[in-house]
Amino acid sequence: MTIEPTTTDALDPARERLRRWRLVLGGEQADGTGCALSGRDAAMDGTLAALYGKGDKPQAGRDRSAGLGASAPSVARWLGDIRTYFPSSVVQVMQRDAIDRLGLAALLLEPEMLEAVEADVHLVGTLLSLNKAMPETTRETARAVVRKVVEDLEKRLANRTRATLTGALDRSARISRPRHHDIDWNRTIAANLKHYLPEHRTVVPARLVGYGRAARSVKKEVILCIDQSGSMAASVVHASVFGAVLASMRSISTRLVVFDTAVADLTDQLDDPVDVLFGTQLGGGTDINRALAYCQSRITRPAETVVVLISDLYEGGIRDEMLKRVAAMKASGVQFVALLALSDEGAPAYDREHAAALAALGAPAFACTPDLFPEVMAAALEKRPLPIPDTV
Repeated sequence: MTIEPTTTDALDPARERLRRWRLVLGGEQADGTGCALSGRDAAMDGTLAALYGKGDKPQAGRDRSAGLGASAPSVARWLGDIRTYFPSSVVQVMQRDAIDRLGLAALLLEPEMLEAVEADVHLVGTLLSLNKAMPETTRETARAVVRKVVEDLEKRLANRTRATLTGALDRSARISRPRHHDIDWNRTIAANLKHYLPEHRTVVPARLVGYGRAARSVKKEVILCIDQSGSMAASVVHASVFGAVLASMRSISTRLVVFDTAVADLTDQLDDPVDVLFGTQLGGGTDINRALAYCQSRITRPAETVVVLISDLYEGGIRDEMLKRVAAMKASGVQFVALLALSDEGAPAYDREHAAALAALGAPAFACTPDLFPEVMAAALEKRPLPIPDTV
């Protein structure tokens, strides 16, 4: 948490340390700081006390107590206060904690509340979980909040994803008799170094290496198969954005499938990831085998297909059948990628036995950040080893 020093305390390091400990410890009688707060510090402490001041078992001597209650006006004021005192990254964490600790999810069904919150991926996940309970008066505000987050993600991820995958597609379509503007000069020079003429200080290009025109036709097919159980909310958001980006590339045919115990194909909504997200239903059970059966039935060119399963692998369906399907797809030439999560938070709890079984089939399961995802997809499209993080 970021706590800015006050002007006077910044000149006294010892007092500044006490002030910071006082804000962290919350002013209990036993905090040992003996530091009194006033002005901005007291107001900041009040916002922290409203959220973190009451533990599961109240103790004697605590002078903090949770103070948000279920009042929408007081929560709206608190949301404004935390944006005043803390940076955006801290505000998002505090909002998440308020929803979890104080049961404020129901208040997000009120338009006034949605307009007051700091929008982020986790808030979108919460809104999607409330989708069926959302009144019509709130739905448009919720869509606006979700769209803002989606547009921010697209700005951050789209250009790099397109550039990375376009390069991978071009390399996979390399040809030996390219036209002049299709020549890959770096690879051509590397391939002809043995023809270097020192007296002329030049390389004779006896063999040209070039790119095929991958953009003129569909070269690869990608199926994103996304587990929409509650723990996968952030992954669903990121996968929907990437699905829309991939669908915008003419050389890739993209299919997006979400599942719990049922399977829904949302491919026809890929032009708008917000529609995709509101078409999901977070929560419920999990039947990976059924989802993979559907994906397998849609594969027409196995050698040119990449299937990306995004799931924590807690299978409620038939485990052995699931593994047999993965093995069959790989045997037919499909590039199979298993991601435990597609988010910045790392891997959630996941079924380690199933992850080990997939790894034994040559499909290691690992968590992937949104920034790494383009590199993972590029490797899959080129049939290279996947760039698995060292933490796996």
